[in-house]
Amino acid sequence: MTSLVELTDVSKHYGTVRALEGVSLEVHPGEITCVLGDNGAGKSTLIKIVAGLHRHDGGTLRVEGEETTLSSPREALDRGIATVYQDLAVVPLMPVWRNFFLGSEPRRGVGPFKRLDIDLMRRTTREALLRLGIDLRDVDQPIGTLSGGERQCVAIARAVHFGAKVLILDEPTAALGVKQSGMVLKYVAAARDEGLGVVLITHNPHHAYLVGDRFVLLRRGTMVGNHTKDDITLDELTGQMAGGSDLDALRHELQRS
Repeated sequence: MTSLVELTDVSKHYGTVRALEGVSLEVHPGEITCVLGDNGAGKSTLIKIVAGLHRHDGGTLRVEGEETTLSSPREALDRGIATVYQDLAVVPLMPVWRNFFLGSEPRRGVGPFKRLDIDLMRRTTREALLRLGIDLRDVDQPIGTLSGGERQCVAIARAVHFGAKVLILDEPTAALGVKQSGMVLKYVAAARDEGLGVVLITHNPHHAYLVGDRFVLLRRGTMVGNHTKDDITLDELTGQMAGGSDLDALRHELQRS
């Protein structure tokens, strides 16, 4: 099966700073690939390469089997790669339906009589949210009145509606409580069940293991693990994420002190 996105030994340098070195990643339809790492591990750089913000310096990037270099976020979006960043780009005082269609508003009428098709946008927003099982109280309410988890869910539904094949989620549960995080993970799984290839960026191995099919672990810009769910346990994933041998060395040092 051809990967939707495949990175092979990808590297990125900023002058003398090595941000990524030899990182490989596969994204398949109907699967969630989790990229785990602490702050400074290279997760943000990886996102920017796949999202078209930065070009990679070494290795290969393939989209649906075709080797390519993405030159802009618009090109990535045109190739079916949608990215939802942690700081969601929304207009808080605008209603949910207006944010849902922001930049892609349908119009009706001809010539100087063209105007926004508000009824269509309201109806479509409600239907698109319900398709993923998201039942908002009112799509006319300002999106700023929604919880952080609800705003993440709207962004996921928007990407699905506008035909994304690959959905990249940047730390979607980072600032959320347990209940809100569970809600977001539920809709991440719903996007996978719609056939999308999902890339979930997170520093939380428990969240990753709940929904993930593949796990890529980064540390200081290098890949220290690449596993499927069948060949790693949650405890092993947590251990690798926390530093593995470095953590054991710290434990021994603390026990001696």
